[in-house]
Amino acid sequence: MFLRIAACAAWLFAWPVCAEIHGATLSIPGGAVTPAQEMAQEQTIAALDRNVDIEDKTPVAPRQHASIAALSAGTEPSPTKRAISPQTAPASEPAPFGLAAEQVSDGEILRKWMGVESEIRKDEQVLARCRKDASSCPSAAQRLLAIIDEGRARSGRARIGAINRAINLAIIPTSDLVQWGVVDRWSAPLETFTTHRGDCEDYAIAKYVALRAAGVAPDDVKLVVLRNSDVGENHAVVAVRIDGAWVILDNRWLALVSDREMRRATPLFEIDEDGVRQFVAPPANAQLRDGAPASF
Repeated sequence: MFLRIAACAAWLFAWPVCAEIHGATLSIPGGAVTPAQEMAQEQTIAALDRNVDIEDKTPVAPRQHASIAALSAGTEPSPTKRAISPQTAPASEPAPFGLAAEQVSDGEILRKWMGVESEIRKDEQVLARCRKDASSCPSAAQRLLAIIDEGRARSGRARIGAINRAINLAIIPTSDLVQWGVVDRWSAPLETFTTHRGDCEDYAIAKYVALRAAGVAPDDVKLVVLRNSDVGENHAVVAVRIDGAWVILDNRWLALVSDREMRRATPLFEIDEDGVRQFVAPPANAQLRDGAPASF
């Protein structure tokens, strides 16, 4: 109980603890999300738990109604009309920030990811053994499994929000220099949950692993390294695709923020089980960086 209170207090008052993620050469966000945004997220999680859609309470007519009406009139609806639905689902965005990315074959970011990936695989073996025999399960693994199970019990945005909140509150923000005596060190989730401390990439890695274990599809979750042009620091977050759009999970607040709302943040790399890719920022992306509403 004491650790959870300490984690909450540290999270609420800490400044961003992620001044250095080495290996990036391009141009994170910085600021605060309003209480109204956090309240909206809490309402969304609660509503989705009750299977209520708080964004659109208007019932949608069944798709077959147009065909039934046409048959009643003695006519066959045209193929074009049959293909049109009362509500057209928005096109799914293929990548965070709407940017293309090129595979990275070398560099410090790739080496750090390959190193932590091997530790993640070991963590997964520990979690699998814990599922079979809880009596010999380390306390760090028990805490991570509890968060994963909390996410599994939900779906959609509620699943993402629950895991984001739980991990933000489970870790005390601490720089690598303070904790490990080195400028930059990436830790797998069980190490982070053992020390109860970490910086931005440690939060992000723990969220990435928990989201995958809770059932989020591999293509729908990425680690993302950004650069904050305001303070000249690199920062790690998680991008998750929900209903075709990408939201950003940050250790500095509880709200889920759209990637399109990020201001003065330049995406550098996206990372997943397929490796590391560097974003290719076209000139049009300048409008995304400078013209989007502030949300930090």
